[in-house]
Amino acid sequence: MELQVSQFYKASNPSRPIADARYYINFSDVRGGDIVEELARTITVISPDESTTQLLTGHVGSGKSTELFRLRDQLEQAGFHVVYFESDVDLELADVEVTDILLVIARQISASLEKVGIALQPGYFQRLFQSISDTLRMPMEISDVSLSVGIANITAQSKESTDLRSQLHQYLEPRTKNILDAINQELLDPAIAQLKAQGKAGLVAIVDNLDRVFPNPKPSGRFQPEHLFVDRGEQLKRLNCHVLYTIPLSLAFSNDLPILINRFGVRPSVLTMVPTHNISGQINDVSLGKLRQMVLARAYPELSASDRLAQIPQVFDTPATLDRLCRVSGGHMRSVLRYIYGCLRKQSPPLSSATLEQVIRDERNDMLALIDTDEWQLLFRAVKNRTLQGDNDYNSLLRNLFLYEYRDDRGRWVDINPVLAETEVYQQWRGT
Repeated sequence: MELQVSQFYKASNPSRPIADARYYINFSDVRGGDIVEELARTITVISPDESTTQLLTGHVGSGKSTELFRLRDQLEQAGFHVVYFESDVDLELADVEVTDILLVIARQISASLEKVGIALQPGYFQRLFQSISDTLRMPMEISDVSLSVGIANITAQSKESTDLRSQLHQYLEPRTKNILDAINQELLDPAIAQLKAQGKAGLVAIVDNLDRVFPNPKPSGRFQPEHLFVDRGEQLKRLNCHVLYTIPLSLAFSNDLPILINRFGVRPSVLTMVPTHNISGQINDVSLGKLRQMVLARAYPELSASDRLAQIPQVFDTPATLDRLCRVSGGHMRSVLRYIYGCLRKQSPPLSSATLEQVIRDERNDMLALIDTDEWQLLFRAVKNRTLQGDNDYNSLLRNLFLYEYRDDRGRWVDINPVLAETEVYQQWRGT
């Protein structure tokens, strides 16, 4: 069967999560359970009429957005009005405050509601826009402006200007309670009432990409993830609708984890890496088989699983090249796609082993340039101990994908990125 190279290339773009169900491979049985089913069940079965707040974390690029697309579709099928959005489109993730997040949620919900004929103009925000315009000299057209347009105007200007963002934070943060009350009483409560009058089950906001907030220190000395989700988590939980936030993986290893759980009343759900091997280093054949299907589905989305396997010679020079791709990814979804993408930029299929090795070598060299001596020592210690709990020194290693976190029936552990495991410095340490 002829391979459509341009389609394969487009479907393998690592910077774009795939929402098309034809490309989806279900990894739940090797990840320890169906995380989407758990998140959806909390809303649709356990607490459909009372607001819930849930947290999702995992490595950046592990497939969270893809799973959230599934969650969105499942909730919509259950009758909920779902507002999914990528927070980094509106927010400067190096400098975020709780009021930024609340306003962006309000904007996205308002804009989504307007599309289904529910247009609300909360009086509090009309007054707030006017006050911001007067106080901060922000150019805004106030008359008859919708809530979504007004907030979009503010967030767009603040994202582009550090000074304006700082002034806005100083102005808005003391008003956090009033903003929350206005969102709940003037937006969410009447919106949910109108949605239910239209036959909807309720309202859900899915706030993606907040796991990418930078670990920059705040004036208090706390790092941004802890500041937002631990110190201010109670405010993020106060919205009167179902909300799901993605949060940085570092919080799952932090000493603040018990406080985080207490703030939100729920433990973060972790979308684990696909375990290509167990803690002893033995290959997980089930995981490897699913990763093969993930790659081949990008090339032949219309075919069945067995028929895709028959097309391996159209995509790779040998099955061993495909297996090498899957193993060296370490079960990290975006790495799988990045390697495919890199190969396709160098040659047309069938992709050769030599081309793949060149792409892997480039990746390894780029990583090596980022790791200093102290970080190598941390990597060695992490691989030896297999755990990171309570040690903030490792956060940069997780964020930069030098370390991967895995979970299976035997527990949780960390391991070095397979690309780095092949370096001379690591091999020398293993030999000592």
